Amino acid sequence: MDSNDVIEHIFLLVIVTIISVLQNAFFATKVEREGKVQNTRASAFERVSCANRNCMDAYPTFLAMMWCAGLCLKQAPAAFAGIVYLGVRQKYFVGYMGQTCQSTPGYLFGKRVLGFLLLMCIVGIFNYLLARYFGSDYKEYVDTIANAASALLLIP
Repeated sequence: MDSNDVIEHIFLLVIVTIISVLQNAFFATKVEREGKVQNTRASAFERVSCANRNCMDAYPTFLAMMWCAGLCLKQAPAAFAGIVYLGVRQKYFVGYMGQTCQSTPGYLFGKRVLGFLLLMCIVGIFNYLLARYFGSDYKEYVDTIANAASALLLIP
């Protein structure tokens, strides 16, 4: 494989990773802004700081799952799920800045996206093991199912 082939197989994952880094910078900026006016609005700072901490706690899991799903199965559905997760994470963060009960839908939907990525990882690894040790490669079928299932993430 030359370098263009490698880039072609991870390009979408790289784009989603860069977008997630920019989102983290946005969250950090919000925390910094709230920290500057902490004397007058301590509760707002606490909410923004807690939302940022919660998002950062799940961030390594999200990255690992998205990259594993993209490399083991198919990058397009994994990248799509990654974009959906970033949108959900934004909703969670903004909801947490208001009232904590407004962040619950974002949190629950984020868990669903991570579950989808986990399932993609497991199926991709299982398919690799089947092809490697039993000579049965179901990659085309699995790719079709993954593409169709990724659209189901849009259903609330």
